[in-house]
Amino acid sequence: MAGQRSDHLLRLADAVLQPGFVGTTPPDWVRRRLAGGLGGVALFGRNIVDPAQVAALTEALRAENPYAIVAVDEEAGDVTRLESRTGSSRPGNLALGAVDDPELTEAVARDLGYELAAVGVTLNYAPDADVNSDADNPVIGVRSFGSDAGLVARHTAAWVRGLQSAGVAACAKHFPGHGNTNVDSHHAAPTIGATRDELYACELVPFRAAIEAGVRAIMSAHLFVPAVDPELPATLSRRLLTEVLRGDLGFDGLIVTDGIEMAAVAEPYGLTGAAVRALAAGADAVCVGGETADEETAAALRDAIVDAVSAGLLTEERLAEAAERVGRLGRWAAECASRTASGVPAELNGHGTGDGDGLNGHAAPLGLVAARRALRLSADGTGGPLPLAALPLVAAPHVVEFVAPGNLAIGPDTPWGVAEPLGGLLPGTTAVRVSAAELDVAGPSGAGLSEVALAPATGRPLVLVVRDAHRHPWMAGALRTLLAARPDAIVVEMGVPAVRPGRVHLATFGASRANGLAAAEVLAGVA
Repeated sequence: MAGQRSDHLLRLADAVLQPGFVGTTPPDWVRRRLAGGLGGVALFGRNIVDPAQVAALTEALRAENPYAIVAVDEEAGDVTRLESRTGSSRPGNLALGAVDDPELTEAVARDLGYELAAVGVTLNYAPDADVNSDADNPVIGVRSFGSDAGLVARHTAAWVRGLQSAGVAACAKHFPGHGNTNVDSHHAAPTIGATRDELYACELVPFRAAIEAGVRAIMSAHLFVPAVDPELPATLSRRLLTEVLRGDLGFDGLIVTDGIEMAAVAEPYGLTGAAVRALAAGADAVCVGGETADEETAAALRDAIVDAVSAGLLTEERLAEAAERVGRLGRWAAECASRTASGVPAELNGHGTGDGDGLNGHAAPLGLVAARRALRLSADGTGGPLPLAALPLVAAPHVVEFVAPGNLAIGPDTPWGVAEPLGGLLPGTTAVRVSAAELDVAGPSGAGLSEVALAPATGRPLVLVVRDAHRHPWMAGALRTLLAARPDAIVVEMGVPAVRPGRVHLATFGASRANGLAAAEVLAGVA
């Protein structure tokens, strides 16, 4: 087939790819491909050190192609790339949904947008528009605004407006909705069992709101919706991408795939097979590189797309249409950048100010203000008044942070928790992190828990920090054992608070750095 790969088709095929790469400066192959028509790249945590480095990186990329899309998966909250080494200074969607102030959501997204624009990012794979109607969802959870379709819709629209007002394209995901699933599509293909009417009444509601708000891009999900297409996952389904998203919902922006290397589509169809099928179904851009980020992969995808046109599996018209949509977004981003070339007002660049006082006496960053507003304290699982003298802590506590298995959307090295910021507020705080493998919580004695939790907390406050305790039986069992021995222990839930055990329960609705600091302030009595 190599002899049939014309320069024209090669450029069209390159235009629809958004590969990742390794390194904090552009590799030579990325520079060459951009100069030859590559439509964009996707940045990951491995590409990011600090704002100055990212700005230099994106400047180098655009020196090769001024209309190249530079994308990043920056949801804020638990899923952060810009702050993967420190934890996000903003709360994520579930915390914003808990506050339920769309103006605040719009302001947080705008604040993030200015920071992204300042370093040269033009497409953000966010917001998450999934309705998290399955509390046991292993991959969405706190990434969603909530479990009510109307709430998710109004905050998705607000997030889109805020981000795009800063000149960065938003990308609502994961179409047609990944919330009502209990399988992570990084590993296998989930199935949504909703009827067609139920899909339109729930999952599709936030995407319709995003479209009405002018969202520039929508990301497809690698999941099955048998009520619409019993044979193909959404990313590869013409019925879902073209008939539903384009036709019924009227979306004319960029459709980008979720990572095409994810097992849900790559295993049954192959990497190149999945990419070709996605384009034929109506996708315009193929995201790849979360796990496979090299020149050989990007070249194989480009060549496979050209070969598919030659073989009649993909029409040149469909490929040209996809490339045009990529170019349209690239031109929009370039126009936005030129309009803001004079600079963003300092007070809006990065961490915009809020309406609360910080620990240093200055106005608190907007992200911290939002995280503070999201906190919910409850007593005895009822939400009633707190026991007298339960908070603030009167002595430096012992903190036990329970580590659950992560999902691939969240960077494995992104810090989280309450112990570190609490230690800064209450010197003498001690802490330990434990996982299921490190504890024998099934035995009647709970000996492992006594050693790591109860003994060090003798005569001191005990703080138990969990993430999605309801999804992990070992974690729920550990809480029961410890609360039976120390009913005065304070439980801090940094995931979805589906249950609220303990006499004092503090829900943060996320595990970002902002969420952790806000919780620590309440525990220490300095909020």
